[in-house]
Amino acid sequence: MNPIEMVIGIVLIVTIGSILKARFGIRKDWKGNEYNVRDDAAVTAENHRLKGEIADLRDRIQVLERVVTDNEGGLRLDREIEKLRGPRD
Repeated sequence: MNPIEMVIGIVLIVTIGSILKARFGIRKDWKGNEYNVRDDAAVTAENHRLKGEIADLRDRIQVLERVVTDNEGGLRLDREIEKLRGPRD
């Protein structure tokens, strides 16, 4: 492979990479960090689902903290564990 073919190959690879980044909505900020600018319905739905999951996990953590810090006995512990398990399908 001569140097000219190598340069053409490198330019071709970089160009294809840039086209793919533009196709998938990846941009760079002024610091050179890459980020995704696509804001379609799937991304929005996924964000909404993840926020709901985080809220559920926070609720579980609060219950677990309450169970650990309470000294009222095992009966309450059983009820809290059943709450965490949730409804059975």
